[in-house]
Amino acid sequence: MYNLIKNILFRYPPESIHHSVMRGMKTIYSLPLGKQILEAFCGVKTKGLEREVFGLKFSNPVGLAAGFDKDAKYIDELASLGFGFVEIGTVTPVAQPGNDLPRLFRLPADKALINRMGFNNEGAVAAARRLQHKKSNIIVGGNIGKNKVTPNEEAVSDYEKCFHALYEVVDYFVVNVSSPNTPNLRALQEKEPLKQLLHHLQFLNSQKKVQKPILLKIAPDLTTEQLDDIVEIVQETKLAGIVATNTTISREGLQTPAAEVTEIGAGGLSGLPVKDKSTEVIRYIHKKSNGAFPIIAVGGIFTAADAQEKLDAGAALVQVYTGFIYEGPTIVKKICAGLRR
Repeated sequence: MYNLIKNILFRYPPESIHHSVMRGMKTIYSLPLGKQILEAFCGVKTKGLEREVFGLKFSNPVGLAAGFDKDAKYIDELASLGFGFVEIGTVTPVAQPGNDLPRLFRLPADKALINRMGFNNEGAVAAARRLQHKKSNIIVGGNIGKNKVTPNEEAVSDYEKCFHALYEVVDYFVVNVSSPNTPNLRALQEKEPLKQLLHHLQFLNSQKKVQKPILLKIAPDLTTEQLDDIVEIVQETKLAGIVATNTTISREGLQTPAAEVTEIGAGGLSGLPVKDKSTEVIRYIHKKSNGAFPIIAVGGIFTAADAQEKLDAGAALVQVYTGFIYEGPTIVKKICAGLRR
């Protein structure tokens, strides 16, 4: 059924149809018995799938990655689809429009997306206000970044503002320094600026009555030496864990014609083409650190087998994004049923 619906949806521009579909789901959810209908079709039986990771109790290990619900507009609706957790953002201190349209592209032959959204969002304070009114008890992560106009030398201040704005309304934080769509952002993954940023956030965290888990989201394009540095920094700064991985700037091995890919231009590639690279990064980090900290896996997860592969590589939890778009609203139900088996 969803394949038929998808064929219709894929005739429309990706970003506009995303907003239309989500508004439609919000309308269904608001109707009498709407929530129950969504849960009946998409809900997950969580018995045997619960797990505790970095001090939080997840009803199941399948979450929604950052980038889908940037502004925390659909938390309760997404909870009804069975997600064990939802990561909002990336949010920045000040609202920004992001990059020029079009900035989101489908590669159906590869089950992939290319995006250069550029942290379009309504700001951390607006997201926090919405989260104050959520009704479900789903775990929410806050993915935080810097504004495009903020120079890297002042980036720490942007992350601090986001941390304070979201602290009361999210369960964990993810520091995003790995998006390829904000100029020079990935330079913050280098050892010294990254240590400075994470030490500062952990200091702010230590001043709170209850410390929130802080994780680091990394790119799949890092060298072995850079991954070694990441492991060292995570342990030195006592981060709660890592999210691996963000989108890739590579275009290797695509089935989509090269001319079409070239015409699309810059952006991060997600979906099936990044699956193996993401798994390799997870396996390497897990082995290098001797499993010292949890890893949330994201990248090319479409099926229960994909999720199991990530868990076998050392991940504690998984997130979907592109798989959700290609597989539809029952993806969590199907993955969890497969993991249970």
